[in-house]
Amino acid sequence: MSFLFVNENSAKINLEANRCVVSYADGMQRAVPIETLESITIMGHAQMTTQCVQECLRRGIPVAYFSKGGGYFGRLQSTGHVNTHRQRLQCHLYESDFALELSKGIVRGKLQNQIVILQRYAKSRNIAVDESIKMLCICNNKIRDCKTIPEVMGYEGQGAKAYFDGLSILVDPVFAFQGRNKRPPRDEFNAMLSLGYSVLMNELYGQIEMKGMNPYFGFMHRDKEKHPTLASDMMEEWRAVIVDSTVMSLVNGHEIHKEHFYFDTEHPGCFLTREGMKIFLSKLEKKLQTEVRYLDYVDYAVSFRRGITLQLETLVRAMESEDASVYRPIRIR
Repeated sequence: MSFLFVNENSAKINLEANRCVVSYADGMQRAVPIETLESITIMGHAQMTTQCVQECLRRGIPVAYFSKGGGYFGRLQSTGHVNTHRQRLQCHLYESDFALELSKGIVRGKLQNQIVILQRYAKSRNIAVDESIKMLCICNNKIRDCKTIPEVMGYEGQGAKAYFDGLSILVDPVFAFQGRNKRPPRDEFNAMLSLGYSVLMNELYGQIEMKGMNPYFGFMHRDKEKHPTLASDMMEEWRAVIVDSTVMSLVNGHEIHKEHFYFDTEHPGCFLTREGMKIFLSKLEKKLQTEVRYLDYVDYAVSFRRGITLQLETLVRAMESEDASVYRPIRIR
């Protein structure tokens, strides 16, 4: 299956002979058979013809729109997968113990994955980050006894600070990283994190809609206008596993360099250049296609992208049984 990323401002996306054809300003073209196309992601000001839009809607191929810096605008999505029963169930479970227990499981999974990421890079670089790991372990244990979702989110926030403090020590010094910042990102490392999280959010958004659920009816993240809170819930366990590890690999593996970024004076912040975007998206897509055995309920390897699908199917089963323990977050080793 194909996942099409277009980040050229002057590109035009058309439908020709049952193929999605991308035409670039220099005369080059790229064609993808429409039958194999899973999604289209447009970053910048590429144009898409009405014929192509209609065919994507007919086939249920989602089209996501991002700014040139990776800010998420929205998506084009058909309504063929809406399941009103599941969406009513989401609303019913929002104020129940299900939401609390699901939140505790997701955050504990996230914190455990962050611990593993720190341990991996601490070992590879022979640098100790014991204090950060210790704090993450404390937060993870404290969540067991939380009685409210705000308590859970409080420990999640403490854990996140400890995690990024540790990660900043393990990053190649060429890319100065002093903790998480966003809207806009103020350094190269954060620019990649922000873009990666946006792409991951888009992946989850599409998968949630495919399962008939509403991306805006979350459990852990409370209702927030114009924000897909369920997608935010479900991406927590994947952040370090997919995005953070990809960024660390690019930086510490010297696959991306300072010249692949620029600072915008009109809209303050750090952003990837066109070439930098190409390097990053290629690496992230390769990560999503990587097969692993991290899901404890299947005895075969699946790609990270397939893993996201399986996790959302597990969420549906948990919702329908109204038993949060049915959902088991991914835990890397």
